[in-house]
Amino acid sequence: MGKPTGFLEFTRELPGKADPKARIKHYNEFVERFPEPKLNEQSARCMNCGVPFCHSGCPLGNVIPEFNDAVYRKDWQEAYDILTATNNFPEFTGRICPAPCESACVLGINQPPVAIEEIEKHIIEIAFDKGLAKAKVPRVRTGKKVAVIGSGPAGLAAAAQLNYAGHQVTVLERDDRPGGLLRYGIPDFKLEKWVIDRRITLMEEEGIVFQCNANVGVNVSVNDLLREYNAVVLAGGSTIPRDLTIPGRELKGVHFAMDFLKQQNKRVSKLKVEGEDIIAKGKNVVVIGGGDTGSDCVGTSNRHGARSITQLELLPKPPGERTPYMPWPTYPMVLKTSSSHEEGADRKWAIATKSFVGDDKGNLKGLLLVDLQWTSGEDGRPARFTEVPGSEREVPCELAFLAMGFLHPQHKGMLDDLGVETDDRGNVKATEKAYQTSIPKVFTAGDMRRGQSLVVWAISEGRECARKVDEFLMGSSQLESKDHSVMALSI
Repeated sequence: MGKPTGFLEFTRELPGKADPKARIKHYNEFVERFPEPKLNEQSARCMNCGVPFCHSGCPLGNVIPEFNDAVYRKDWQEAYDILTATNNFPEFTGRICPAPCESACVLGINQPPVAIEEIEKHIIEIAFDKGLAKAKVPRVRTGKKVAVIGSGPAGLAAAAQLNYAGHQVTVLERDDRPGGLLRYGIPDFKLEKWVIDRRITLMEEEGIVFQCNANVGVNVSVNDLLREYNAVVLAGGSTIPRDLTIPGRELKGVHFAMDFLKQQNKRVSKLKVEGEDIIAKGKNVVVIGGGDTGSDCVGTSNRHGARSITQLELLPKPPGERTPYMPWPTYPMVLKTSSSHEEGADRKWAIATKSFVGDDKGNLKGLLLVDLQWTSGEDGRPARFTEVPGSEREVPCELAFLAMGFLHPQHKGMLDDLGVETDDRGNVKATEKAYQTSIPKVFTAGDMRRGQSLVVWAISEGRECARKVDEFLMGSSQLESKDHSVMALSI
């Protein structure tokens, strides 16, 4: 505990942001770095809790009070060592994690919680600045070969851990560059791609091989992988989006959100865009879905210069603070305003889209909407809805984005060729504790196993899966679980 009275002396502060009117003119990150005195004050707010609930709030089990103490003392080597013992990629989580650790912060019971996410981001960036973040090449190789399919956060975490254990790891990615969702799903204004490239370079220096344009089940044979590798990790993510099968779905101008976001990420990286351009400039844009993906569509549409942007959510507007049904330290389902919302959008709740309306040329020109009346269940959550009579109306819309989440991983190709079992939701079925599929040498992690979730959960899944693969290959594992926070002994 750096300063026993810190939480009494200082309140929560976050770094400044560029003005919304200025930042929508570019695709760069716009959050400033904390000056050193402010970073010191924020780390000083961490209390000497009897039980630090932030540990359990974080899916990775990050040892948060300890790295806060190191930051307060400006011991950057210690802070970096503590943080990276549990989190392979704090430069990702420090930018895009919703920070469930902060929801579980004890100080958050009656004060604003400690700014854990920003402190985490500053630790890793300062570590890179000072040359502390270096490649860690295993001293001994086991002679075992592992193929990791998918280079999103789960695949990268599994690859990093398995490499630390001494195995020879090859990561196969069907896109032209590694990163998965991080590269072609999250806008640059939230995560610039040099951040990913910096990490990939470090992993290559550690001995990990990346093969891009390697689409398993299409131009890479499943049987070849099973024959050539001692173990295979499926970490391809949940990529099949939830559709909205209502009249007019076929109209030109109705798109899945990820098609729009991927195109823009490629434009920013000066890469070739496949298919017809999806451009929001001068159009009335409606985003159907109130989550993070929908928010990313809002921010991107603002940067395109959309005429208007409306975001629709089927559920009622969440409360502004915890209710009796959201007791501390659970993660509260309260109203969140993202940086994209700050830049401008008309957010509407409890609305259903009845149909897409087109012109005589097959182009989208509007949406038919209806208001909903919700009733709550015993747990306080919205349970049932009815349409409000007489509330149907048509709104102008030339571009609609479906951002309603994802169903399951793609089955056609790799999964069908493998013949692995799937669960009732269409995800790859695996033992909960062993991450092992119905094929003994094939393991799975991340969204492909648990369904659509957070980047921090994907990293946790990748780490835990790597430990089970190591046990499978060696009989026991040098990689401890998140409860022990120990890196590979081979480093």
